[in-house]
Amino acid sequence: MTSAITLLTDYGLEDGYVAACHGVIVSISPESRIIDVCHLVPSGDVRRAAAILTQTIPYLPPGVHIAVVDPGGGSRRAVAIDAGKHVFLGPDNGVLSWAAHACGAKTAYELTNEELFRRPVSPTFHGRDIFAPVAAHLTVGHGLTELGPEIPMERLVSLPTPTSLVREGMVEGEVLSVDRHGNTQLSVGAADLATLGVRPGATLVVWLGRRQISVPFRETFAAVPPGDMVAFADSAGLIALAVNSGDAAQRLGLPPGAHVRLSLAP
Repeated sequence: MTSAITLLTDYGLEDGYVAACHGVIVSISPESRIIDVCHLVPSGDVRRAAAILTQTIPYLPPGVHIAVVDPGGGSRRAVAIDAGKHVFLGPDNGVLSWAAHACGAKTAYELTNEELFRRPVSPTFHGRDIFAPVAAHLTVGHGLTELGPEIPMERLVSLPTPTSLVREGMVEGEVLSVDRHGNTQLSVGAADLATLGVRPGATLVVWLGRRQISVPFRETFAAVPPGDMVAFADSAGLIALAVNSGDAAQRLGLPPGAHVRLSLAP
């Protein structure tokens, strides 16, 4: 197993939680290369964490990927998901589901082998006491079958798959996530718009429930004046709504999962 271990949490950076996880990993696997994906996921926002992990995994090295965003605390089981060159560790609450599916995962295991945990296990800090040490043990030679019993993939908790449907001259989707700048990422891909003949420079009609707005479609948010709204294809190849030097999520009031429709303006 490669020595790369990545961490994605909602622990924040104001306290020592992330450092504690690093310390546990290095104490077991001193050669591990640790990559911090993000620790500023909004507290308990499983959907946002799942989106970040899925969109980041293509650029991460083979290794063990820990994702701990867990509003349910210790009430769920801890799992490992085998996706070949990637192993995902986290709570069974759906946070791993999109990335595991994207990587073609076939096998999962429940983490029950307490010999691989840090003792005692805090009921409120499984990132430090379960996921970090298990990840480290995997990098120094322990096998996945040592972690605990195998779980059928269909028994894992999965988040609903984001929708994107092209029909009748428009594409329907939903708000996938909102980043710290207020940029509102949709489940609609740039390729979906291309099938409708929409290219940068065009104007989109965006239906937000009963509201309808016209938004310029440009290559970057800086292509419109400060304070103006714009649609663009973000680095993940998905359409995002943004306000240059502003907050699109605040202006639009769209929560994750909200339904949207896009079409080319006449």
